[in-house]
Amino acid sequence: MTVAIIDDEQHCIDHLAHLLKPHSEHMEVVSFSTMDAAIKGVDALRPDIVFLDVQLHDRTGFDFLSSVSYRDFSLIFTTAYEKYAIEAFKFSAIAYLLKPVDRDDFEFAFQKALDKTEQSQLHERINVLLSNVSKGNGPKRISVPHKEGYVFLLVSHVIRCQADVNYTHIFTSDGKKYTASKTLKHFEQLLAGHQFFRTHNSHLINLGFVASYHKNGYAVLSDGTKIEVSTRRKDAFIKACGEL
Repeated sequence: MTVAIIDDEQHCIDHLAHLLKPHSEHMEVVSFSTMDAAIKGVDALRPDIVFLDVQLHDRTGFDFLSSVSYRDFSLIFTTAYEKYAIEAFKFSAIAYLLKPVDRDDFEFAFQKALDKTEQSQLHERINVLLSNVSKGNGPKRISVPHKEGYVFLLVSHVIRCQADVNYTHIFTSDGKKYTASKTLKHFEQLLAGHQFFRTHNSHLINLGFVASYHKNGYAVLSDGTKIEVSTRRKDAFIKACGEL
């Protein structure tokens, strides 16, 4: 197995190499500190796992992904502070580690990278990532895990999310329903700041699709669905709708 580390700071390369040592018996670790060397090296060596820094001198890891021909590897981003990038990783269901990299976080990400089922539709998820970071107003698509892999949805097309124990049903403006293997809390956190509101323990709705609110405690969405608004969230809900 070959693992590639792409980072423009030698001490970061050394730290990841140190964390990889317990796994190094049947592993070759290579590193690249420039974009050109990384592109040539990855295309030539075809590594199994790539650790990719977000910032590479005056270019980015996203530039690398746009330029490299070989992409059949497990991908783990590393980043120090790129808030917009972290949101994009979450939207795209791409693994990432915050610097300085903690051993426990590293082990969790590394073990997932070894699991090929976790790499389902990675090429498509990378495309979602590249699409999201190329837009100035933040991510526009999300990668939603479900039993057959991933489905890729425009955030603006999501009307609402409904809890079902450890699963979430997602309803879109084209009348379709998707069941995701994530909790409603996951989507509440993921979509924070994108005009979604938790009206009830079971419901997260896109405020852009709210048609009306009725004083007996429910909102009507543009598709005609009635959604309960809990008493304690009513005032915040009405305020949020008015601020759109």
